Amino acid sequence: MIDIKLLRENPDRFRTGAANKGYDPAKVDALLELDKPVRALMTRLQDLTAEKNRIGKEIGQIAGKMKKAPPEVQAELQRQMAALQQRPTQIKVEEQQLSQQLAEMEAKRDALLLELPQPADDDVPVGRGSDDNVEISRWSPAPGSERSFDPAKPFAAQRGFEPKSHIELMTKLGMVDFDRGTKISGSRSYVLVGDGMRLHQAILRYAFDMMINENGFTPLSVADLVRHEMMVGTGFFPSGREQVYDISNPTGDYGLALTGTGEVGLMGFHADEIIDGATLPRCYTTLSTCFRREAGSAGKDTAGLYRIHQFDKIEQVVICKADETESRMWHRKMMGFVETLLRRLELPYRLLQCCTGDLGPKNADMVDIECWMPSRGTPAPGSDGKPTGAFGETHSASRLYDYQCRRLNIRYKDAETGKNVVAHSLNNTVAASPRILIPIMEMYQNEDGSITVPTVLRAQMGGKERIG
Repeated sequence: MIDIKLLRENPDRFRTGAANKGYDPAKVDALLELDKPVRALMTRLQDLTAEKNRIGKEIGQIAGKMKKAPPEVQAELQRQMAALQQRPTQIKVEEQQLSQQLAEMEAKRDALLLELPQPADDDVPVGRGSDDNVEISRWSPAPGSERSFDPAKPFAAQRGFEPKSHIELMTKLGMVDFDRGTKISGSRSYVLVGDGMRLHQAILRYAFDMMINENGFTPLSVADLVRHEMMVGTGFFPSGREQVYDISNPTGDYGLALTGTGEVGLMGFHADEIIDGATLPRCYTTLSTCFRREAGSAGKDTAGLYRIHQFDKIEQVVICKADETESRMWHRKMMGFVETLLRRLELPYRLLQCCTGDLGPKNADMVDIECWMPSRGTPAPGSDGKPTGAFGETHSASRLYDYQCRRLNIRYKDAETGKNVVAHSLNNTVAASPRILIPIMEMYQNEDGSITVPTVLRAQMGGKERIG
């Protein structure tokens, strides 16, 4: 949630920010109109409180005078006191009426406030959608190394054979069962079998251990089923609600939903808390099962493991001090953890700067990390419909400043000022599987249809070097 004080001071920034993200800038003006009566009611209530305090002092002063006043003066003082003593009752009635009006007006204003997006940082390119994203950098194993690969050149020219898709590879090797997955759960479902499940667990375990043992993150177990308040607090409600599996809860007094990322539980961990500033940053990681409806993706990536309803993910979240320089530092650092992982896996990847129209409402900045997948991309002319390969998103690194922490009421006590300050937060995928299995299997496939297990994952696979 944006800071309404900043919106009052500079509404043009938020109008432009909304327009650049594809949201209606008129909502900024609508919110300011709702804010006017709220502020007027608050001012009137403050005036009434001040009046009550003043009356209390005046009654005390009159009582003091009455002790020393002659009888003829006491009568007048008693009349003044009686008049003053009636006023608090009148004020109480007015306060109750005004408080009810204020609650109603604040609810309307705050509901609209939840819909306003955070403006993107000034250095984020303006664009309408993913087609306007900008490549920052790319990495591939160096020429001469065993896993050397150049995405600009055909796979066959570098490996000596035409690549198979992960669907072909896994089906032949008995690593997945799509038919039975669909029988159990419907479309976009699957069952990982044998070495498919083992490889899935291997990458998750390796990524989890790396974040804890090497990067010092604290592991948490977090719920996949959370209260609606947590979805609102992390910015997945009201925007994005169409992607969520909402769970009816007729016996409780709150709604529940399945999360699409461990970020929700990690951030909700400190909701409505004041953290000791000396303990920041708080760095957390978790392994969670994630659920996404994939609404609006009908006919898109319907086959295989790229776009599915349920998957597992290692997530990283950082809660830090309210300092833009520190937030930017952590954004780079968190992406660096992922780059280290992908380089150890020797997977070609690139960093993609998301434009304003692809950020979503909560992000001030977001960088996608995409891995090369030979089975993606547009088929070349005369290629018999075979794709030429393309980068596919496997990670997203988000910088949110105080947007989530303000909604979740996460603050810290500043050691220098002693004041409570709304914290900043960031998040980034470490490894989401089975999607990450696509580049692993397709880039490690052999001509005979077998798959070489990446060196760094062999310990988690019981020393196994090859599947098939």
